[in-house]
Amino acid sequence: MNRLRTRFWQLVEPEHQKARAFCRKLTGDRDEGDDLYQDALVSALTGFAKLKNEHAFRPWLYRIMINCFKNRRREAWWRRAIPLSDEVKGTLIGRNPGPAYAARRRLEKAFEVLSTADRVLVTLFELEGWRISEIAELTGKSEGSLKVRLSRARQKMRETLRREMNESARQSLKSIWSEDEICVVTKPVKE
Repeated sequence: MNRLRTRFWQLVEPEHQKARAFCRKLTGDRDEGDDLYQDALVSALTGFAKLKNEHAFRPWLYRIMINCFKNRRREAWWRRAIPLSDEVKGTLIGRNPGPAYAARRRLEKAFEVLSTADRVLVTLFELEGWRISEIAELTGKSEGSLKVRLSRARQKMRETLRREMNESARQSLKSIWSEDEICVVTKPVKE
């Protein structure tokens, strides 16, 4: 048993940083990502004796992380969680209202429209740098279908970002004063 545990941790070690970052990206939250990673490691350690080919460890570990993520999304508390409204988010203390924060919020909104499978696909390909062939091996789907799904997921995200940008532009226009309020020179009054 100790030999199996030792071998498990030897295989986890080179993947540790990337796998934890993957979980954080999937959840969009550092703490929840760490919880997901920990749950996945417990599941992986429990089932490690069943792994037949150690060369398939990386995809096997990521499959466990993805399944744990899907299970969390299915849980009742996860579905009941309601995201904060924009008004509330804007009033939170400690939030950076700068451009980087605004861009991150827009990307989070774009990620929210994706299904769990699409979120996994985009995260693995765009953020983790996996090749389509590696993702195909992990998911058991053809490369062609993954390319189509990736393209559609990107399109959904683009549409969401466009809507968000249009909304932001409309809000900016509402805050601009009328021409009469801006004008410094007044019309002469006829006497």
